Amino acid sequence: MSFPESPPPLPETDNEAPQPLTAEAAFERLQANRERVTAELAKVIVGQHDVIEQLLISLLSGGHCLLTGAPGLAKTLLVKSVASAFQLKFQRIQFTPDLMPADITGTEILSDTPEGRRLTFVPGPIFANLLLADEINRTPPKTQAALLEAMQEHQVTAAGVRHTLAEPFFVLATQNPVEMEGTYPLPEAQLDRFLFNVLIDYLPEEDEVAVVTQTTSRTAAAITPLFTAEDAIAFQSLVRNVPISEDNVRFAVRLAAASRPSRPGAPDFVNQWLNWGAGTRAGQALVLGAKARALWQGRTHADADDIRALAGPVLRHRLLLNYRAEADGVTVETVIEKLLEHVAK
Repeated sequence: MSFPESPPPLPETDNEAPQPLTAEAAFERLQANRERVTAELAKVIVGQHDVIEQLLISLLSGGHCLLTGAPGLAKTLLVKSVASAFQLKFQRIQFTPDLMPADITGTEILSDTPEGRRLTFVPGPIFANLLLADEINRTPPKTQAALLEAMQEHQVTAAGVRHTLAEPFFVLATQNPVEMEGTYPLPEAQLDRFLFNVLIDYLPEEDEVAVVTQTTSRTAAAITPLFTAEDAIAFQSLVRNVPISEDNVRFAVRLAAASRPSRPGAPDFVNQWLNWGAGTRAGQALVLGAKARALWQGRTHADADDIRALAGPVLRHRLLLNYRAEADGVTVETVIEKLLEHVAK
């Protein structure tokens, strides 16, 4: 497949709303520019190829993503760069212990209008296409609950009035696993709303040398926009139309079901090491993510390899280890590997 020298022209900005892309046009547009997206992100992000792919798959799926990694690994820069490539309205919120729900959703203020003084709603930073919730686990549960409504319902409620968020809407949240003092761990119900939990690890030495050299010798390169918000919506619709066989759907369902302890047929290691397993939403995430991965790689159908590749980001935040697992030195990654071996297709 050949790629054009320049991306297809973006819709002109005029008074008329741009026409939605057909399925065929959306597929061609994605395939013509997917390598360019990777190249544009590589201008500012060195390495982290799996992380970038998983983040883009989450975006194509229309799901929210949790980024977990130590400080200084370019999590914020990566999210901001993706927003630039898709021309999405970007907002960043630094979550702190004193952050209130109105600080993110918006509030009503008394303002002068032609009809007199009225309460007017002033939208908060959550009114964006791509919201970076930085260190989400450092804010109290009531603020996390306000974010949860936006993530699930794509709306916020202020003074009893519901305000719909513009589409597309993504929440990419980061959490720092190094220091947990003074944090408010996300409840399982909110963790389950994230399609993926993507781990960002330290770079190999050669990549780290390249990062240090690049960031200390010149200013960051600008990201060339390749898609629009309308494109993202079209890609999401296209993903849901990607075919997948019933056998592969059953494989995803069995993989999620095998992680539930004290259930008939649960493997011994699950009963020994897990307090809680993945729910039905995990199976949905596996199938939807598999479709998006197939589309991103230029294939027109999803298979079992796509499901296996995404088992880590889908399951790692949905499995709750018990004290015995911690005493045995077992990690959630170990459990996921054993689940894949147990539920072999």
